[in-house]
Amino acid sequence: MDTRFVGIAELVEAPSVAVVVDVMRAFTVAAWAFGQGAEKIVLAESLDDALALKAHHPDWVTLKDGPPAPGFDMVNSPGRLRSVDLDGRTVVQKTTAGTVGALAVKEASLVLCAGFVVAEATARLLRTRKSDGVTFVVTGDEGQADEDLACAQYIARRATEAGTDAAGFLRRAAESRAAAELTEGVRQGVHPDDVALCLELDRFPFAMVAALEDSLMVLRPRVMPSLSDEDPV
Repeated sequence: MDTRFVGIAELVEAPSVAVVVDVMRAFTVAAWAFGQGAEKIVLAESLDDALALKAHHPDWVTLKDGPPAPGFDMVNSPGRLRSVDLDGRTVVQKTTAGTVGALAVKEASLVLCAGFVVAEATARLLRTRKSDGVTFVVTGDEGQADEDLACAQYIARRATEAGTDAAGFLRRAAESRAAAELTEGVRQGVHPDDVALCLELDRFPFAMVAALEDSLMVLRPRVMPSLSDEDPV
């Protein structure tokens, strides 16, 4: 499998297959939303778009980066989200990097959104797809976020090599600038457990697939079967 790792700004055309990685915290939060029962997540282009969607669909749940704000139901924190019942709900998500990266590749034939919490399911879907080339979009810090790059490299390795050890990749993420900023309270809207939850490997059994639905970029979970004894990877 031919892989490349790029920042959002480096995307000059839509790749065939894209894996958009945001570990801390957009796609960890998205996975937790599905874990809490959400049916789908609409990735909003802007805060104003998120609010407009909420105005048209008052029962939809809106979340954003940073501190709480009028019109938004929640903030982009897995620690805060894990106690919320989202059964059957639609979530509207707008973040600084993750949702921007997914929208930048919305014309790709397959868009996966990922973090460590869905790493194995994402790798398994890539193996099932047997794609020749995969573009990993490293969303944080203008493509330099080591937690996102580490996760992307782990998924890429896990998609092709048996027995890949995650420890070194998780260590890099734990030592990243984003992890330090979350731990030290530099970023707002943070729960004390956020970093640990972002580093919880394979917490969920599904990959997350984004696709255009009636002009909206919609993220949905896709449960991947468990590895069988016959699976060589």
